[in-house]
Amino acid sequence: MTTSSAARSLRDPLEQVRIALDTSERAPNLTELARIAELSPSHLQRAFRRRYGVSPAEYARARRFGQLRSALRDGSAVTDAVYEAGFGSGSRVYEHSDRLLGMTPASYRAGGAGASIRFTTTDTPLGTLLVATTERGICSVTLGDDDASLKQRLRDEFPLASLERVDAGREEWLDAVIARVACELGWSDRQAPALPPLDVAFTAFQWRVWDALTRIPSGETWSYGQLAAELGMPRAARAVGRACGSNKLALIVPCHRIVREDGTLGGWRWGVSRKDRLLAAERAMSEAQG
Repeated sequence: MTTSSAARSLRDPLEQVRIALDTSERAPNLTELARIAELSPSHLQRAFRRRYGVSPAEYARARRFGQLRSALRDGSAVTDAVYEAGFGSGSRVYEHSDRLLGMTPASYRAGGAGASIRFTTTDTPLGTLLVATTERGICSVTLGDDDASLKQRLRDEFPLASLERVDAGREEWLDAVIARVACELGWSDRQAPALPPLDVAFTAFQWRVWDALTRIPSGETWSYGQLAAELGMPRAARAVGRACGSNKLALIVPCHRIVREDGTLGGWRWGVSRKDRLLAAERAMSEAQG
């Protein structure tokens, strides 16, 4: 950070709050943060969420979980990592670990060892679709050219988990995801079933972005800037782009509906040509229904 940018940060009350959250051993409460910013607690809460996409409490919790993830990956014992990350008790970690780690701290430290993942594949107009589930919910939905490459991608993502392939019709959650995708994209005239629970790791900010993506109507596209504005964060287009890029649930979280500011497609984890065909299919469906 340059001297001038550092000086601007010191004069910016929201940056002062963020720095306090980043550097304090114990996360300050909202009243304490409001005093730092010289704002009322309610004003600070609204302004901080507009700027950073999350509340001060959510920011502090996500930061602590980031520290926890690093400590666990570095080999720290679970108990040590929990307290080093600033959690007052292990129970607080386990209350949120399913949402922010995707598994318990011990399982995360072991790289998913002991987790049992069941998966299946099916052919679609966009290529091969792989859907995988743990005992808690759907953990991966990916597109590719063939079964072998998709299974290897799943193995790379969960290197220490036990993988089991199941045939279509043998796993209720897997079949429900496939049926829902097929219905929503016009590949089937069956009624779309309810979406099963999800078992993926995400931060509070990523969840806000993913949730907003699901509100983009089929057949339409938004730019990163439009989505950032929808979240009340017009300057956070790049952060929104990173959150879109972290999506591991192809078609379920429709990040393919995000394009560049100039209207060009940009990238997509599962291939730009697939993104182009998918958007064309959605536009055709929307026009036929309208």
